[in-house]
Amino acid sequence: MRDVPDPFDLSGRTALVSGASRGIGAAIARLLAAHGVQVVCASRKAESCMETVAAIEQAGGSAQAQAMHIGEPAAIEALFARLDAQGRTPDILVNNAAANPYYGPMLEQDLASFDKTVAVNLRGYFWTSVQAARRMRERGGGTIVNIASVNARRPAPGQGVYSMTKAGIVNLTQGMAREWAAHGIRVNAVLPGLTDTKFAGALLADAKLMATMTRLIPLARAAQPGEIAPAVLFLCSPAAGYVTGACLSVDGGYLA
Repeated sequence: MRDVPDPFDLSGRTALVSGASRGIGAAIARLLAAHGVQVVCASRKAESCMETVAAIEQAGGSAQAQAMHIGEPAAIEALFARLDAQGRTPDILVNNAAANPYYGPMLEQDLASFDKTVAVNLRGYFWTSVQAARRMRERGGGTIVNIASVNARRPAPGQGVYSMTKAGIVNLTQGMAREWAAHGIRVNAVLPGLTDTKFAGALLADAKLMATMTRLIPLARAAQPGEIAPAVLFLCSPAAGYVTGACLSVDGGYLA
């Protein structure tokens, strides 16, 4: 019997994962590394990613930590310049870093928190993707996965502006997929449901809200970060070679 190529083998590829210091981003970075990817783990401070890098290296993988605040265009450009100098232009980009500085009624929200949410979740994803895609175009293609949220489809109480930005990420993903397919660049999104991370701490700590949420989730629980990462692996891999513009919900049935 002839050997069948592993559709999830990503050996020799380089990935940039933003927000890789913890939670979903760290789980994604570790899983990609386990499948042969050299991972650039990015966060506002490089040292925040050292635990993720250490875990990858201890498992026999390759990773490095880099500083990148995706709310600051100059910081995005500076990171790509550093990677260019290293010869580590990413074949894979995972936009995962996000901001949600305000939780409460939109009527009480100020413009400062609005601007920060939009700057990170929309402008940051756009500009990081453009920087990566310009380089991918020169190399004949690549893969981008944007981490959105089920809030993109069903806005959550107390998270109006955050939900709006996640809906924007879905639209951005589909627009990029259409435009960039001609350059061999696939662009997809993953929409996680409620996940047990520090980012979701305010929700997880509210017993009354959690009781309501779990009633709405057919699997009746929050996800673990490691349950979101495989969807990203699939979309980055040759197994998804004919998939672009897709928005994959990983939500325990919440949107069903």
